Amino acid sequence: MTQRSWSVQDAKNRFSEVVEAARRTPQTVTKHGKPAVVVVDVVEYERLRRLERARAPSFADMLLAMPQDNGDVPRRNVRMRDIEL
Repeated sequence: MTQRSWSVQDAKNRFSEVVEAARRTPQTVTKHGKPAVVVVDVVEYERLRRLERARAPSFADMLLAMPQDNGDVPRRNVRMRDIEL
């Protein structure tokens, strides 16, 4: 079965049908003629979540990937601004 598109109103009126169809293939719900959401089977949703987590770098990976300066940060020679107290 191919993916079907439902208007929000149709999806509300025929929600059970949308759910049953989503168990076979993702269902798109449109709002004002534009895709708004996709209803998918929970098994497919969990598969996509696992895939996303497997590809996402950990916080430690992100920290280790940051450029390091080895403590050698050059200072710019700029004139201090005048302030009135």
